[in-house]
Amino acid sequence: MEKSVASTRYFIQKKLRLCFGLRLCFGLLLCTCFYIPVFSQQKELLNNNVTWVTQSRNSSESMPVGGGDIGVNVWVEAGQVYLYVSRSGTFDENNTLLKLGRVKLSLSPNPFAGKTFKQELVLKDGYVLISGKDGQLNAQIKVWVDVFKPVVNIAIEANQKVLTAASYESWRFEDRMTKGKENNQNSYKWAPQGIVKTTKDEIDFRGNQIEFSHQNAAETVFDVAVRQQGLANYQSKLYNPLKGLKFGGSMQGKSMVASGTYSGKYLSTAFKGWTLKSRKPVNEQQISIALYNTADKDNSFTDHQNHPVKSVEEFGIQQYNPGKSFAATKKWWNDYWNSSFIYINSADAIANQVAKNYQLFRYMLGCNAYGSWPTKFNGGLFTFDPQLTDTALNYTPDFRNWGGGTHTAQNQRLVYWSMLKSGDFEMMKPQFDFYAKLLKNAEIRTEAAWGHKGASFTEQIENFGLPNPAEYGWKRPAGYDKGMEYNAWLEYEWDTILEFCMMILETERYNNQDIQVYLPLIESSLSFFKEHYVYLAKQRGAKSLDANGHLVLYPGSGAETYKMAYNSTSTIAGLKTVLQRLLELRLATAAQKENWQAMLNTIPPISFREFNGKTTISPARIWERINNTESPQLYPVFPWGIYGVGKAGLDTARNTYQHDTDVLKFSSHVGWKQDNIFAARLGLTDEAARLTKLKLKDSGRRFPAFWGPGFDWTPDHNWGGAGMIGLQEMLMACDGKKILLFPAWPKDWDVHFKLHAPYQTTVEGTLKNGKLAELKVFPGKRKADIINMINN
Repeated sequence: MEKSVASTRYFIQKKLRLCFGLRLCFGLLLCTCFYIPVFSQQKELLNNNVTWVTQSRNSSESMPVGGGDIGVNVWVEAGQVYLYVSRSGTFDENNTLLKLGRVKLSLSPNPFAGKTFKQELVLKDGYVLISGKDGQLNAQIKVWVDVFKPVVNIAIEANQKVLTAASYESWRFEDRMTKGKENNQNSYKWAPQGIVKTTKDEIDFRGNQIEFSHQNAAETVFDVAVRQQGLANYQSKLYNPLKGLKFGGSMQGKSMVASGTYSGKYLSTAFKGWTLKSRKPVNEQQISIALYNTADKDNSFTDHQNHPVKSVEEFGIQQYNPGKSFAATKKWWNDYWNSSFIYINSADAIANQVAKNYQLFRYMLGCNAYGSWPTKFNGGLFTFDPQLTDTALNYTPDFRNWGGGTHTAQNQRLVYWSMLKSGDFEMMKPQFDFYAKLLKNAEIRTEAAWGHKGASFTEQIENFGLPNPAEYGWKRPAGYDKGMEYNAWLEYEWDTILEFCMMILETERYNNQDIQVYLPLIESSLSFFKEHYVYLAKQRGAKSLDANGHLVLYPGSGAETYKMAYNSTSTIAGLKTVLQRLLELRLATAAQKENWQAMLNTIPPISFREFNGKTTISPARIWERINNTESPQLYPVFPWGIYGVGKAGLDTARNTYQHDTDVLKFSSHVGWKQDNIFAARLGLTDEAARLTKLKLKDSGRRFPAFWGPGFDWTPDHNWGGAGMIGLQEMLMACDGKKILLFPAWPKDWDVHFKLHAPYQTTVEGTLKNGKLAELKVFPGKRKADIINMINN
């Protein structure tokens, strides 16, 4: 009975999301009432649709569609329509982020057997439309995902009656062992402990529906990591998102009946299929794939708007209203596009691609607006068969490099920073909640390892808050510090959490967000640095601070690059900026501000060095070796904003970008590289434009925003995220209450844009022929804070 009940439940975010969402809805209502945009962007958005007039060769030529927390890859191959279905939070026992399966549609007679074909991503309304013609037969298939309920919808219309076969295909019809590099999809990576196995799914007909589910095994990688890292005595207190997790769904179609099973192979992966067929030929056919997840421990299941839902059957054909749901989904996407945009109209064709791909990537991000987990940097919800990225990787569609439940903070941050200026504050919540959920685990591990307070968040962190076990290291020296990763790249790198703390604080500044629920996370993250570096200093000698009363941040790390660093610049910039921003909070108590100020007084200054007689920012006071190719000496520019256009020390920051030999050697546009952002914030227009064009030009794949793999995987979301940030910074820089327009914008790139600025401000403008032709600022009083730099 318990299994039956569990198989009909699904998971959606609850109370925190409701509060967050209500605030956003109220804010949008106010904007709707008092701010009517004067610029029409309907035609501009229409021009950003992606249209194909030939069918695809394979899944790498798929098109993304999604909504809520669901992503679907759609393509038509050899006259058949295929869908890969993915959803946030589908972690198996090994922490692979599993796809929920593949759907295949076949029509008879087949309109896609002819020469007339079209597949289009309709951005404005958030759906994919496929049309085909063979002789006198015309048909259309609309694929869309409900933003507010976890349902994938397929609507078929034909001018003649056709039979529809809808098949659910799975490669997890039996237990599957993963070996070698295939374990890069999970948390074991190159260091599996014995046999690693993804247990088979339960798939069968239930009447005229196909039901499918994955139930995690009793032993998961969480248990393995806890034992490895000496935390077995704390296990019962630790948050464990993998325990007992079950997820899946149900596919059904109006007047469709079960029609048997079959076996086959797609590319190199064997699968089994279950088919539903129409009872009789019809002109219209509706198919729904309803998804669920049992992650809610209190068994109170709700939809995306916190309305209770009893079971998957509530999404059945009789109860679910696709027309009404599509209208709500369409409105959501319409509002999304009206909130923010960048459209370029230039004689430079690559510049036009940049803006189009900015919109396309923002669409992909919007597909996980309500995710229970953050959008992963290494593919998001839109990965495809791995051998189409690397021919040596003949693995299943579940594969992605760098893991499913493993989050690499330096990469993740680039997915989320752009959401401030695009006004997508609600979409940042899954990333904030990721760390909030892990706070207790991070504090327990700190206490267990070192006996002091504070939350230690490592760079490669699992979705249960502990270091990735492979990166933590299985072959460790006897007596090695159990709180440390034994890893040349990741040792002592734990300052990226400060960027997420700053993002949280910025949502308060940008959108007056209530961030009280996250203050314990921010304070505990700061406390770790104070407590831990005092702890380390006392291990070395009698004094806990240096001669100037500052913390000695040693050993530290400048990103993954400058190792065993003394007073790393990235750490100093992060601590100073977060503490200074905390002191500006209106709702902070006097006691809190006193503590924050006291800690701020202990943060050491940034160090400098010289190249060719020019002063530059140093990555640290001193370091032992260089291990990667990042440029943290420019982190005071981005993300921390200490240096930039209109700020003191701009020459020093520009010297760093232009003369530091490491920066010059490491510069690139690929993957997570941030040189385009640095150049934009430094007002280096030609350089910013060059790098941004390299970053956001068409990917070379059929869908132009499927960049990668870069250093990670395809589609590379930190590649796209870094591109978005850089383009925004070229258009608008914010310094306190000042809003600087076009600080690094080419005069010959005509642009129509709408971006968000601090203090609940929106700026919409049109630049034409190098002149600001139109400007609308809301609220109007903020227009006095605008500085137009296009002619400076």
